[in-house]
Amino acid sequence: MTSTADAEAAANELTPLADYLGSVLRRLRALPPLDLDLTQAYGNVLASDVVAPHSFPAFDQAAVDGYAARWEDLVGYGPIPTQGPGRAVRLNVVGDLGAASWRPVRLTPGSCFSVAAGAPMPIAADVVVPVEWTDQGMAAVEIFRTPKRGYGVRRAGEELPAGTVLARAGTYVAPALVAVFAATGIGHVVVRPSPRVVIVATGDELVDVGRGSQPGQVVDANSHALTAAAAEVGALAYRVGICDDDPEGLRGLLEDQTLRADLIITTGGTGTGPGDMVRRILSRREGGRAGPVTFTDVALYPGTALGFGTVGAEEVPVVCLPGEPGAALIGFEVLARPAIQLLAGAEPVFRPSVRAHLLETISSPGGLREFRPAHVAERRGGGYTVQPLSGGPYTLSGLAEANGLMVLGERVTTAAAGSTVDVLLLDRRR
Repeated sequence: MTSTADAEAAANELTPLADYLGSVLRRLRALPPLDLDLTQAYGNVLASDVVAPHSFPAFDQAAVDGYAARWEDLVGYGPIPTQGPGRAVRLNVVGDLGAASWRPVRLTPGSCFSVAAGAPMPIAADVVVPVEWTDQGMAAVEIFRTPKRGYGVRRAGEELPAGTVLARAGTYVAPALVAVFAATGIGHVVVRPSPRVVIVATGDELVDVGRGSQPGQVVDANSHALTAAAAEVGALAYRVGICDDDPEGLRGLLEDQTLRADLIITTGGTGTGPGDMVRRILSRREGGRAGPVTFTDVALYPGTALGFGTVGAEEVPVVCLPGEPGAALIGFEVLARPAIQLLAGAEPVFRPSVRAHLLETISSPGGLREFRPAHVAERRGGGYTVQPLSGGPYTLSGLAEANGLMVLGERVTTAAAGSTVDVLLLDRRR
């Protein structure tokens, strides 16, 4: 039986997770920038700042349907006399203006234009009276309420003057940002392309989905799950499928995939057991040179064995994750997801986190940084609570239910109910 002291001594020989991540991410660079049509830019990350070439709105325009008028005429400063209490102001309607109107027109005292929202404002008009505040007259209109000066008017450049920095490099291009770019006259933007990520599951025991596992067979859940995880983070994800534990077959498959990949993710075979072929094949020294991938035992729970390196003439990065499904998904969160974010030029590369009050006492393996599926909720009055899900990090059902990953540091062996812990917030698009 292994003593606690022996377990702690073994853990002390592991590489701290922070050190390992730093060494890996320093070797990665964002993908070269690409000039894309605005319609194709959604989902990418800006490679440079974007500045408005034109103002928005581009001209003074009506913000509501109504009547464009001079405010002086409505309050009695113009030729129309001030009306008594409850009496309407009457103005002549001299024309109609729609959003497609382009000829400049001038407003004379005592008159107004019927305008649609988005229509250019007549010269000298400084207020739009909403339709519902009038009798909706056509040749002449009676106005029952007087708005404040400037009401219903959007001035040129009021929202975004020309020269405004619309978005900084590293910003995710969301639909609303596409609208802002288009409205200010931008048709192309320079972005980092979405990383192309290839996922390969390895192992002689693997069989494809659509059947149950039997002795000597394991259904390949990992490649499907990791493909979905890569797509969730914004990558162009390609599932290759299952590769047997054949040295030449694995080398040939990875070499072929370098032609269409910015990152390759393998799952399975990262340990030191008799069946862990990925580690043997990719870390093997040849001709006095180290293998293309370095495997490191990291102070991480679950799944301590991780691999990173490059393959092929193009030196495409490869991340090697464990074969156990829970460990593979945690390994993706810890290592592969930040790598994808970095390649995409996104900032920050790590998920957002909060500090939350723990609802029950739990234990954690000493010397390892544990990532445990949990449910995090906001408290009335502010702050968060976190409930660890049953079964621990190896249960797929817990990972499927979780909206957060509770992080317990290497020195934590027991976390008491009521204590405060860090929780990574998972992006569940439900």
